[in-house]
Amino acid sequence: MGPRIGAVGEEPQMPDKDTMAMTGTEDTPGGRASPDSQDLPPSVFHSIKFFVLCHSLLQLTQLMISGYLKSSISTVEKRFGLSSQTSGLLAAFNEVGNTALIVFVSYFGIRVHRPRLIGCGAILVALAGLLMTLPHFISEPYRYDGTSSGNMSQDFEASLCLPTTLVPAPASSSSNCSSHMEAKHLAVVGIMFMAQTLLGVGGVPIQPFGISYIDDFAHSNNSPLYLGILFAVTLMGPGLAFGLGGIMLRLYVDIDRMPEGGISLTSKDPRWVGAWWLGFLISAGAVALAAIPYFFFPREMPKEKQELHFRRRVLTVVSKDEDAPLGEPAKKQGLAQIAPDLTMIQFIKVFPRVLLRTLHHPIFLLVVLSQVCMSCAVAGMATFLSKFLERQFSITASYANMLIGCLSIPGAIMGIVLGGILVKCLHLSPVRCSVLCLLGALFCLLFNLPLFFMGCPTHQIAGITHQPGQPGLELFPSCMEPCSCPSDDFNPVCDSSTRVEYLTPCHAGCTNQAAPDKSHVSYTNCSCVTGSGSVRAGSCDSACSHLVLPFMVLISLGGVMASVIHTPSFMLILRGVKKEDKALAVGIQFMLLRVLAWMPSPVIHGSAIDTTCVHWAQSCGRRAVCRYYDNDLLRKRFIGLQFFFKVGSLACFALILAILRQQDKEEGTKVTCPGLQQQLLVSQPEKKPEESRV
Repeated sequence: MGPRIGAVGEEPQMPDKDTMAMTGTEDTPGGRASPDSQDLPPSVFHSIKFFVLCHSLLQLTQLMISGYLKSSISTVEKRFGLSSQTSGLLAAFNEVGNTALIVFVSYFGIRVHRPRLIGCGAILVALAGLLMTLPHFISEPYRYDGTSSGNMSQDFEASLCLPTTLVPAPASSSSNCSSHMEAKHLAVVGIMFMAQTLLGVGGVPIQPFGISYIDDFAHSNNSPLYLGILFAVTLMGPGLAFGLGGIMLRLYVDIDRMPEGGISLTSKDPRWVGAWWLGFLISAGAVALAAIPYFFFPREMPKEKQELHFRRRVLTVVSKDEDAPLGEPAKKQGLAQIAPDLTMIQFIKVFPRVLLRTLHHPIFLLVVLSQVCMSCAVAGMATFLSKFLERQFSITASYANMLIGCLSIPGAIMGIVLGGILVKCLHLSPVRCSVLCLLGALFCLLFNLPLFFMGCPTHQIAGITHQPGQPGLELFPSCMEPCSCPSDDFNPVCDSSTRVEYLTPCHAGCTNQAAPDKSHVSYTNCSCVTGSGSVRAGSCDSACSHLVLPFMVLISLGGVMASVIHTPSFMLILRGVKKEDKALAVGIQFMLLRVLAWMPSPVIHGSAIDTTCVHWAQSCGRRAVCRYYDNDLLRKRFIGLQFFFKVGSLACFALILAILRQQDKEEGTKVTCPGLQQQLLVSQPEKKPEESRV
């Protein structure tokens, strides 16, 4: 992106334009410097340091708004009746718009006003965030049972076991359906998919144009420092997203339109839905504020002062070295350098040929394949880890998000920094980089193994899970036959003595409610419950919730090891392809990661999660959100997918190490043997046994 400083003699046609940009003569008529340009005070928008600060904040807020959906994925499922496969597709849909346009960044990189295009992209991201909140405002208030949420006494009576002659049974949800309601549901889901697409499209110019802008106008020695600061601040975005989700999901979803009598739910109730939309509103506002400065940055700004002196010395050397052959550097120009001279049609024609040439490189192909495997694991974990913790350990959504934001995300940041430090301080060669990647993938796999055995068993749910030797767990036991309980109601209660859970108090045969209290609700005179005949509202507590912290520690350690791989694998790509193809190779790498990992992985993990469901909610005759999972099967399949992808990454790095070692042996043989033979022939031509032995 843009002109860069290379070796002496490279890009001889570029210095004139850059020199004019540095001295302020490019935008004046005839190329003459304005006489007053030296007297004007320097503007803060002509400082590359201020641009780095603004871009760090923008990328931070962009990742916060794109990662916020992952923190509230289970809440969105419950609110709109989505399966995990659909929610995974929704989470991955922002990559569709991003992938469709990212290829053309190389073409438009120097032709446009980069800061303004970044600002326009950020505004589009903010509008996408606002669009994500629209389903909340156009939908009816959330109803957590089969009756109106405005009449609390009616809610209590509707869940009790009463003869139909006294109180009519609540109507089934399918009887309340109409073509209008079904069309409204489809419109709400369509709006969210459209918002995710716009979120991906708006994010296209932000990172590539920002990085190229910094690299073009920062001092060559300062550019790595600026980019390091940029990435360090940016990596905090997902952590803030999960932290924001942890705070917002403690608030009730309809906090802006609470019923007069209040609600009888707590955040521990499985029917609780938090204010998922409020996080999008806050994130969109933050992105919009971060976008404002970009409309005041110039298209090109003067180089930093140190860069100006350095560039003048380079130009002086170039002017003195007129006899240096210029044909060779001209031949080394790749697609990134010749893109400004191509039309759109020519660019589209050239791109597939360069793509195929890059993909024929075995090291590049294996590194990208290993990164695809690791990114599949990371994408699935980032999307559904919060939901997995909720279901596996019976914790709230806000607590799960806090654990992820405080443990997993900082661990990933530490791993990336550690990998960069090891590559920098140890001056790792490609072979040693592959060894580091292999060790990181191996330890990541080892930390994954104990997760298969750390989890909670499935709850005993009357009528759903069938445990041998447990009485009263039939689908419709005789004790509740006179109740005429609707099968699609959901108001779980727990028998603490036997740790059996019932879908509603009606399914437990309860006829009375003890002292309505919003925080502690219990039901008595339950014909299906032995002993005291009473149950308490809410799901049964898990007996192994204490395992969630060791589980998260192992997840975080595995994340550290997976993140250590990031920098050395990136160096394998940069050192493994031709110099003129580096820029395009990095672009192809990110494109393949999006297409092969970040887009399909959430859908694959969501589909695997759906196969472990044992009780689906029904909405208008269609399968909606899953209410109960087989926890053992859920853990095996979710962690098994992670294990599968990490094994694939480990195998790729093993092949890379074998190929690099073989290449080193071949190069050593080619270099060493001819030299030794020539030396022996000159110094000792008569010693044929020694020569043949060598």
